[in-house]
Formats: sequence, structure tokens, C-alpha cells
Amino acid sequence: MHQNTYEILSQTQRQRVSDGAIASIFEGCESAHRKLILVLPQLGDFDSLEYIWWIHREIDRIKSAGIAVRAIGIGNRQSGEYFCEFTGFDKNWLFVDPTGELHRQLNLYSGLTTKFPLLSSGQSAWVNLMLMCAGIGSQGTLAEVFRGYRGDRNAPQLIGDQEIIKASPLPALKGSFFRWAGGSGFQRPFELATLRLRNMAEVLGNWNAYVPDASYMTQRGGTFLLDAENKLTYEHRDRGILGFSASPSYPLSFLFADQFKDQSSTQKVTSP
Repeated sequence: MHQNTYEILSQTQRQRVSDGAIASIFEGCESAHRKLILVLPQLGDFDSLEYIWWIHREIDRIKSAGIAVRAIGIGNRQSGEYFCEFTGFDKNWLFVDPTGELHRQLNLYSGLTTKFPLLSSGQSAWVNLMLMCAGIGSQGTLAEVFRGYRGDRNAPQLIGDQEIIKASPLPALKGSFFRWAGGSGFQRPFELATLRLRNMAEVLGNWNAYVPDASYMTQRGGTFLLDAENKLTYEHRDRGILGFSASPSYPLSFLFADQFKDQSSTQKVTSP
């Protein structure tokens, strides 16, 4: 029998990172005004880390709007603990799915899944992942990579002037450094690429924790927003690496479209 998205999510029980309990992903947010459900790819994936960075950035506004956030990512409890420690995401809000079963139930894009002779499933996944990073079977990935380097005047400034960013192998950089790449008040050249480099360094330095099983590296995720009556009001299904949002300049525009328009219209771009 066909199940809709809410039925699948409401019946989903996974291990919660905070206490290791197997629980409903809706536990504790049944009466929320809105429920934002993030079905993340591997917890060591670019998309997972970058998406939750945006959530953390806007968490006060999200809470003020009465939106409860729950995320389910591919990995184990250790993956989740490392992920929350690095991103600041609440461990009570994160659940882990070791094999991506929920992703298959929701019919989310599995990415390239070519089986290569003489290679294990994990090794085949690596080859498929590299092909996707090159834009093969991964819609919009190359354009998004380039946007991270060239900047985006339609996106907000990502790193505060006084913030210190450590992204090995680069030396520690102060946010004001990026003013020399073009100004302030918008996403400057190399600003997003630096944040992505920091994420990559974190994952590669703790690879076995973040990616306990490489077989699922190509699996993509999805976003689902439910209202107070549990009706699906918004969804986005990822079609490639770095494709976790339909609005890359401001990935949470589906939550705060009016706020972002106001912010964009009042931003002042200044030269260093």
C-alpha cells in the first residue's frame, strides 16, 4: 500500500544520538507549530555538514518561529557524536540510520551506484562519488563548487569580521581577511570554499568515525516541512552533491523568504 511522506516519517524509529535510545523521530515535537525534518546523507558528507551549519546559524530564528528540527543521517552513534560536537547541533535532535533505510523508503536519490568488477561495495562507492564530484550523475554540483570560489552577491556574508577560521592546510584566517577579496555584506570569493575546506579537514581527520561504512557515500538526502496538522507544505529532494537546497544563496529561504528579501535589500557592499 502506498504511504505518504508523513506516514513514513511518523512510523520511523531510529537511534537518538543523545542517549542511544531507539525512539520516534517525532518524539518531543508532536505539538510543534511546524516540523522541519532533514534526511541527511552520510554524516561525513559535505551536504550534511553545510546544511547543519546553516541551521545552527539561524537556530534562534527557527526556535522563535515555533519550528522543531529533527535530522536523520547515515552513520552510527559515534558518527552522530562527532557531528554534533563539530557543528553544535543538538544531540537530542539527531538520529542515525546506519544503512540509509529511511532514504530508500522515501525514494530519495541514491546517486551513482555502478558496481565495478573486483571492487568491494565501499570501493565502488568511492569511484561513484568521485564521478559525482566531477558532475556526472550529480545535478548542479560543479556550478555550486564554482560559486564557493567566486562568491555570491545574492548571498549573505558567511564569516564574521572577528571570527577566526581554521581550515587545514591553510593558516588560521580572520573573517576580515575576506574583505580584501571584494568587500563585505555578501558572500565573498573563497569564503564558502574555506568553510567547505574546514568541513573536509574535520571529516578526513576523523574518517572512520564519520563514515563507518563507505557503501552509502553516494546516497542523497531530502528536506520535509510539516505544518501543525502534519501536512507536507514543502519538500526538496537532493539531486546531487551540494544540492541540499533549491536556493543555494540562502538554503533556508523556504522558511524565511521574507526575511532574506529584506536582508538582501538593505545590505551595503563596501570595498576594503
